[in-house]
Amino acid sequence: MKINSTVALSLLLLVLMAIAGYVSAVWGFSIGSEALESVTQPDTRPVNKGKMVQRASQPQRAVVMLKEEDILTNVRARIEGKGKNAKPEKPQSQKTNTQSSRTTPTAQLVADTSQPGFPIVKRDRDVILEVLSAQYVGGTLQIKMNLKNEGDRTVRFLSSFMDVTDNHGRVLTVNAEELPEKVAPDGKPVSGVLSIPATALDDVEKLSLRLTDYPQQQLKLQVSEIPVKI
Repeated sequence: MKINSTVALSLLLLVLMAIAGYVSAVWGFSIGSEALESVTQPDTRPVNKGKMVQRASQPQRAVVMLKEEDILTNVRARIEGKGKNAKPEKPQSQKTNTQSSRTTPTAQLVADTSQPGFPIVKRDRDVILEVLSAQYVGGTLQIKMNLKNEGDRTVRFLSSFMDVTDNHGRVLTVNAEELPEKVAPDGKPVSGVLSIPATALDDVEKLSLRLTDYPQQQLKLQVSEIPVKI
């Protein structure tokens, strides 16, 4: 009897599949067994009664009850500052810090007003220019000044209308952003600060300042011989 080739091939494939399934099952079982070797069954044994009795027999800390009178006494003592744990007060140090913080601005004002050669006052018509001080702060020279208007109209100024030259005749770059733009006719001083980089004043001993009003340009406020040498 001749066997069909298709049937033989089918049988061969079935045999191979069965062998592959068996090998896979054996291999999977071995891998699972190795993975579960470290897993142990939880201990479900009853707890030893001797240990429970030993724990129960251990002495417990007693709770100390405070008397109400003692609590009230301690509270009153702390309020009055006589308790043992009351923090010592430090009124002296607070007063000292307050006094020092109050005296610092005053000392600064005295230093500004007592600078030799200042203030320098110039007047043109009803406008007064006062140069109060010229001091180095960090890397800049700060020139503090006041403007007063004793006239009957408001006077306006522009920073571009100010010229600052040194004793060598060189024009210096000045930051005049804090220059007051207008001065009311009330006679009250309006303060301003000019800033000049210290790098531009290495060989400079004195400065000259010229300022005029805007837009009329009728005022000629000029201050010379401003000492700036360190």
